[in-house]
Amino acid sequence: MLRTIFLACLMLIPLTAVADAAWVKVDTQQATVTVLKDGQTVLQLKNAAFGRGGVGMLHKQGDGRTPLGSYRIAWINHQSPFHVFFGLNYPTAHQALYGFVEGILDENALDKIREANASGEVPPQNTALGGQIGIHGLGQGSLWMHRHFNWTEGCVALTNKQIEKLAHWLEIGTRVVIQ
Repeated sequence: MLRTIFLACLMLIPLTAVADAAWVKVDTQQATVTVLKDGQTVLQLKNAAFGRGGVGMLHKQGDGRTPLGSYRIAWINHQSPFHVFFGLNYPTAHQALYGFVEGILDENALDKIREANASGEVPPQNTALGGQIGIHGLGQGSLWMHRHFNWTEGCVALTNKQIEKLAHWLEIGTRVVIQ
């Protein structure tokens, strides 16, 4: 019952962003990453790759799933082995609550994740819900593999050229919706 209520509440989260602010929509069905500004598409990147474990409401440490939800860019690593890495504020407070209700997280981890998200800090990345979820390039990875497989540990991957185009639109706080 609690799971049904939680999932219904997640559906009430709006998928639009503040007017004038650019935001990113990741469509896991179409394998696209789209930047929208003022209701208009300003950039669309095709052939994104996702987690080798598919997509779902939660990413649990080691499951290789890309988590669905609404996020913010929480950090940027320009020295990443994946060319550039835009880290998301995963897990969110909503996902932590879901993890707690499902018995995946304890109350201490739930509180730490909630506090970090409420203060705009990066949430703990080492809980049972995992971490290090973001949007990144290939680095020295195989372009062939990228084009044919979902290969990440739960992230959204683009080619190095694509991540460079996307980088012009991203900064700390940019909204990212993975659906």
